[in-house]
Amino acid sequence: MSATTPIVIIKALDALSLRAAATAQNIVAANSPHYRPVEVKFEDSLRAAAAKGSDAVRDLTITTTRAPIPPGGDPRVDLELATASDTAGRYGALIELLGREMSIARTVVRGGQ
Repeated sequence: MSATTPIVIIKALDALSLRAAATAQNIVAANSPHYRPVEVKFEDSLRAAAAKGSDAVRDLTITTTRAPIPPGGDPRVDLELATASDTAGRYGALIELLGREMSIARTVVRGGQ
C-alpha cells in the first residue's frame, strides 16, 4: 500500500467518529419538536483528496451539516440506528486495516524479522 494509505485511514476514522456523534445526537433529539437531523458526508471528498496525495488528505476538513428534512418531518430512529451500526462496522474494519498496516511497517523496520 502507498504511504498515503495510513493517512487516509486515520482521516476516515476521524470522520466516522464525527458521524457516530452526529448519529447519537439525532437519536437523542428524535422526539424534539422541529429538530432537524445532522449528517456527516465525507467519502467523496476523502476520495478526491486521496487522489491528490497526503497533504490534501491532511488538509481536508470534515464537517457536520444539517440533513434535509425527512419525509413526514420527523427523524427516523430506525434509520439512525442503521447508520450507527454501519458506522461502527466501518470503524472496526478500518482499525483492523490500520493495525495490519502498522504490523507491515514494523516488520520492514525490523528488517523482516
